[in-house]
Amino acid sequence: MAAWLGQMGSLSYRVFYWFLTLELIINYGAPCPQNCTCTLDASDCRHLDITDVPQDLPKSTGHLNLSHNKLAAVDMDILSNLPNLKEVRLDHNELTSIPSFGDAAAIVVTLFLHHNKIRRLDGKLLQNFTALETLDLSNNDITELREHCFPPGLQIKDLHLSSNKIVHLEFGAFKNLAGSLQILKLNRNRLTHLPVKGLELPKLTQLELSRNKLRLIEGLTFQGLSSLEVLKLQRNNISKLTDGAFWGLARMRVLHLDYNSLQEVNSGSLYGLESLLQLYLSNNSISSFNPEGWGFCERLRELNLSYNNLTKLSEGGFAKLVNLISLRLGHNSISHITEGAFRGLSSLRALELDHNDISGTIEDTNGAFTGLENLHKLTLFGNKIKSVAKKAFSGLEALEHLNFGENAIRSIQPEAFSKMKNLRYLHIQSDSFLCDCQLHWFPEWLVTRGLKPGVQATCAHPESLKGTSVYQAPPQSFVCDDLPKPQITVHPVTTAAVLGKDVRLTCTAASSSSSPMTFTWLKDQETLRQAEVENFAHVRASDRGVMEYTTILHLRHVTFNHEGRYQCIISNHFGSSYSNKARVTVNVLPSFVKTPRDITIRTGTKARLECAAEGHPTPQVAWQKDGGTDFPAARERRMRVMPDDDVFFIMDVKPEDMGVYSCTAKNTAGMISANVTLTVLAPLISGYDEPVVCTDCLENGTSYSKHCNYLPHGIALPSGLEYQQPHQTSTFTSHNNEPHCNGTPNGVRKDNQTPIFPTNHDRVTISPSSHQYNDRKGLLVIRSDTPPSLEESYHRPVKLLSGDCDIGSELKQTLLPNAHAHTPDATSSESEYFRRASD
Repeated sequence: MAAWLGQMGSLSYRVFYWFLTLELIINYGAPCPQNCTCTLDASDCRHLDITDVPQDLPKSTGHLNLSHNKLAAVDMDILSNLPNLKEVRLDHNELTSIPSFGDAAAIVVTLFLHHNKIRRLDGKLLQNFTALETLDLSNNDITELREHCFPPGLQIKDLHLSSNKIVHLEFGAFKNLAGSLQILKLNRNRLTHLPVKGLELPKLTQLELSRNKLRLIEGLTFQGLSSLEVLKLQRNNISKLTDGAFWGLARMRVLHLDYNSLQEVNSGSLYGLESLLQLYLSNNSISSFNPEGWGFCERLRELNLSYNNLTKLSEGGFAKLVNLISLRLGHNSISHITEGAFRGLSSLRALELDHNDISGTIEDTNGAFTGLENLHKLTLFGNKIKSVAKKAFSGLEALEHLNFGENAIRSIQPEAFSKMKNLRYLHIQSDSFLCDCQLHWFPEWLVTRGLKPGVQATCAHPESLKGTSVYQAPPQSFVCDDLPKPQITVHPVTTAAVLGKDVRLTCTAASSSSSPMTFTWLKDQETLRQAEVENFAHVRASDRGVMEYTTILHLRHVTFNHEGRYQCIISNHFGSSYSNKARVTVNVLPSFVKTPRDITIRTGTKARLECAAEGHPTPQVAWQKDGGTDFPAARERRMRVMPDDDVFFIMDVKPEDMGVYSCTAKNTAGMISANVTLTVLAPLISGYDEPVVCTDCLENGTSYSKHCNYLPHGIALPSGLEYQQPHQTSTFTSHNNEPHCNGTPNGVRKDNQTPIFPTNHDRVTISPSSHQYNDRKGLLVIRSDTPPSLEESYHRPVKLLSGDCDIGSELKQTLLPNAHAHTPDATSSESEYFRRASD
C-alpha cells in the first residue's frame, strides 16, 4: 500500500512539472539561449566572451547577468522585450558609455556597470532609469562629477563611483539625488578637495572617500549630511582637521581617519560628534591630543590610536570618555604613563598597549592603571619588560586576560597578581627568569590558579638551574645567595637649589654579577638623553664579591627648567633597579618690586599701604605692626587685603593705628622685610573758651608774649581772626648754662602748669634769605608771615587742652594762640584754617 502511494506521488509531481514547463514554453518562448543558464527568473550568460546580447532570452528574465564578456554596446530592442527585468549585470565588459535599455530602462532597479571603460556620465542616458535604486559605476574612467550628470527624477539610493579617475567634484553635483541617495562610495579616486557644504544629501547614511588625495578637511565641509552614520576617510593624505570639520554630523556613529598624516587631534575638530561610537585614528603621525576634544564625543565606545607617535599618556587624558569600552594604543612610542592617565575609564573592557616602551611603568610605577576597575583584557606584549613590580597592576581587580608575550621577563615580585581574583589567562614566554628566593612563590601559584598552560618560564640564573623550567626546579633551589640584579643602596635626595648654582644628584647600586651595567637618569619619568653624567665603580670593602656602581648627575647653572622629579635606573642583564624620586626645586630669594612708603593721614579716612615682591617660589606677603600681628586694626577687623592686588588697607583710621608697619615677603629661599611709618593726624578743635598764648623763651634772658604767626609744616593762622594777648611776666635764669623758663602762662591749663624746657627740646632754625624753618627732625617749615627776630627760639613741648578736649598729638611741640573771634566771618575763616591743618 505504501509503495503504491509513493508511486502515485512521484507520478503526480512529474505531471505537474510537465504542465508548468509547457506553460512557460507557451507564454515565454524558448527556455534559454545557447551556453546560458536559466532559472525561473534569472538568465546567466557570463564568461562567454560574447560581443552581443543573446537574442532568445526568456521573457520571464528578471535577473540578467552578462558580466565578463566583450560587450561594447547593448541592443535595447532585446532588453525592451523583457517586461520583468529588474537587475542587469554588465560589469567587466568594454562599454564606453551608459547603455540605453529602451522601454526596460523604466523598470530596472539594479544596474552593475563596474569594470568597463566609461569616461563620462551623460545625464540624458540616465534620465529614463526612473526606477533605478542601485547603480555601480566603479572601476571606470570617469574624471569629473557635475550637476548635469544626474538629472531630476532619479530615485538612486546606492551609488558606487569608486576606482575611477575623478579629480573634480562640482558643488551640488548630487543635488538631484538629495531625495533618495543613501549610500555614496567615492573610494580610490583623485579628489584633492571637497566643496564646503557641497554635499547636501539629507538622506545619506554612508559616505566613503577612502584612498583619495585629500589633505585638509575644512569646517562645515559635511554640513547638509544630517543623516550620515558612517564616514570613511582612511588612506588619504589628511594632515589637518580644522575646527568644525565634522559639524552637522550629529547622527554619525562610525568615523574612519586611519592611514592619514594627522599629527594631532585638536578639540575643535571633533565638535558636533555627539553620537559617535567608533573612531579609528590608527596609522597616522599623532603625537598629541587635546583631552577636552573627547568631550564632544562622550558616547564613544571604541577608540583606535595604534600605530602613531604617542610618547606619553598624561593624567586624565581620556577622562571624558566615560562610555569607552575598547582602547587601542599599540605600536606607539609610549614610555611614560602618568598616574591617573586612565582616570574616568570605568567602562573600559579592553586595553591594548603592545609594542611600546612602558617597561618603567610595569617595573616601577604605582597606580598607572587606576580607574580601570572593570578592565577585562590587557595586552602588553613587546614592551621590553624585564620585571613586574608589586603594585604595577593596582586597580585591575576585574582583569581576566593578561598578555606578557614577547617580553624577556626575569623577575616578578610576590603579590604582583594577588588581587586579580578573576584572572583566567596569563601569557608569559621567557627563558630569562632569575630563579632566586623572590620567585619561590611563582610556580606553585600558577598551578593553583590554573594558569600554567599559558606560561612558559625557564631559569637563566643561577647557573645550576639554567635552562630548567620553573615547574621542574626544586623548591629549595630558589635561594638568594648573591646579587645578580643591581640593588639601589644610595638614592638621590630632594634638593632645593639656588638659581644659577650647580646641583649634583648621586645614585649607588650593588651587584655581584659581572654583567655590564648601564645607567639611566629620568626627569619626570622621561629619559635625559643629553645629561652630564659621571659613572664609576669600586669593590665593596665589606664584601669582596660585590661591586658598587655610582652614577652622578650634574646640573650646571640651574634654571627653572631644571625643576622636576629625578630618578636613576641601574640595569644589567638580570634586570633593572629604580631609585626613589628626588625633587629638585630652584629658588630665588624674594625682592621687593613695590616698596611701602611712609604716609601721614588724618583719622576717619582709609590708609593705603602697598607692597609687592617677586621670587621663586612666589613669596607670601604679610604685614605686621610694631613687630607683632595683634594690633587694633586687625582685632577690630578694619583691615582689607585685595586678593589679586598688592594693596593693604586700614579702614576708618584711628590714632592708635599710628606706628611702624612691616611688610614681609617669605618663600623657601628666605625672607625680607620693609618698614613704613604711619602717622595719624587727629582733627583740630575750634571755639576754645579760654585764651591760649605762645611764650617764647629767648637766650638773652628777655621774655615776652606775641602772636604765633607760623606753625610746623607751613600752616598759617587765618588772618580774619583777632586774639586777646594777656600780659604776663617771665624771668630767665640759667643753671649750668642750660636754658630755663619759669612762669605761669595764663590760660594754658586751669591748674597753672609750670613750663620746663629740657635739653632735648625741639629747635627751629631760621634762614632769613629763604624764609624757611627746619626743626630738629629735619621737617621743612615755611613761614606764613613775619619771622621771629632771633636766630633760635625754643617752644614748649606741651599738649594743649581746652576744657576736656584733646587738640591732638601733632601739636605737642608748640603752644598755639587761640582766642574768641570778634568779626562776623570768623567762623568761616576758622573752619578753613582747621581744614588746612587737618590736610
